Amino acid sequence: MSALDPRVDGAAAPAIDPRATMADVTAHTSDLVLERPAGRTWLICFAIALLLTGVLAAGIWRLLLKGVGIWGLNIPAAWAFAITNYVWWIAIGMGGTFISAGLYLTRQDWRSGLNRFAESMTVCAVSVSGIFPILHLGRPWFFYWLMPYPNRMGVWPQWRSSLLWDFFAIVAYLLVSLMYWYVGLIPDLATLRDRARKRWKQVTYGLFALGWRGDAGHWARYERLSLVLAGLSVPLVFSVHSMVALDFSEGLLPGWHSTLFPPFFIAGALFSGFAMALVLGIPLRRWYHLEAYITERHLDNLARLMLAAGLVVGYSYATELFTAFYSMDRFEIAEAKDRLFGAYAWMFWLIVGCNVVSIQALWSPRVRRNRTALMVIGILVLIGMWFERLLLILNSLYHGALPSSWGMFYPTMWDLAFLAGSIGLFFLLLLILLRWVPMLSMFELRKLIHARGGAVR
Repeated sequence: MSALDPRVDGAAAPAIDPRATMADVTAHTSDLVLERPAGRTWLICFAIALLLTGVLAAGIWRLLLKGVGIWGLNIPAAWAFAITNYVWWIAIGMGGTFISAGLYLTRQDWRSGLNRFAESMTVCAVSVSGIFPILHLGRPWFFYWLMPYPNRMGVWPQWRSSLLWDFFAIVAYLLVSLMYWYVGLIPDLATLRDRARKRWKQVTYGLFALGWRGDAGHWARYERLSLVLAGLSVPLVFSVHSMVALDFSEGLLPGWHSTLFPPFFIAGALFSGFAMALVLGIPLRRWYHLEAYITERHLDNLARLMLAAGLVVGYSYATELFTAFYSMDRFEIAEAKDRLFGAYAWMFWLIVGCNVVSIQALWSPRVRRNRTALMVIGILVLIGMWFERLLLILNSLYHGALPSSWGMFYPTMWDLAFLAGSIGLFFLLLLILLRWVPMLSMFELRKLIHARGGAVR
């Protein structure tokens, strides 16, 4: 029995309701896009997300006029909310990639109910994360200097700069994520083209379906390309977030200069990604009546994955403290003590409570099947992981070896505006995608029903 194969009354829980037919999947999923009106819930959420996105746009305009001084940045805390937001969002996106591409490579049938909105989550999160390294440049209108483009002055990017690593990592990851998401959509876009009643929808979906007719040649090429893109996406999860970790590891500061960071950051990325998948999947399941396709098995498996990743994150916290004291380095020890009892100790214990203590409830099968409990734990994890990134930055910067380099960080209203605005932009993009493209992979669910002959294994 697989670790990701929860049992119900001694039998394997289905990845889809056994009563669902291929016609049910096609009709239900396509009608959500083609026939169902937006609805009051969608409109309210869209209005809130649009308002928060407007706050972000106002913040960006203010930053372009006045510079990064509108944030609470100062010496010694020269990094803070912008880098925290960047790492947090790109981590969420990588968790979505693992759900879709990682489970595809391991041939997990239950991914079929989750992969589409997980891929959408990835595209939206990575798009938001790419804003912050550009804004943090100080002169963001010169962001193209990061690219090694031909120029007559012979001025080339500084290849040892972590900003350059961020640029290439985000561009590569965003392009691969977009291609993987779009290629997976093509068969479903063809279904929407054929079922649409309005001419403009037929033409629009037909253009994006790229002439898909579903013949054997199309499917053979589709399967090969999907496998290649999944094979590229999973290594990118590990390489890109390892690069983000090296942004800190290359710094010769206590608390940063550590070889633990790459695996620690990867575990944290998967942890927050699984949490976001639960936080998004549970309300979508209820609002759009997707209980037949996003089943109890999906929630249980996501909870197990989140628990496993959270245990690795908790182990990393303990390892950081142990390594600091075991090294007998007085500066590392001072930084560890400051984390436990210093000015930002409240943040550390909040992180432990959200990321370590709260997830222990997931050992219970009853909690893993309780949607309210999973929502609360998922939100706590997302809060804890955001504060973890902020503490990682501040605790090594605000209290240096010399008293002359001490200084607390205090966020300004613009720091909070960029955080709230980034959340708004993420949900704005996600709501647009949910409104115009299928939130479930119709052809994969149909394939699952066909492979099982209508019966549950």
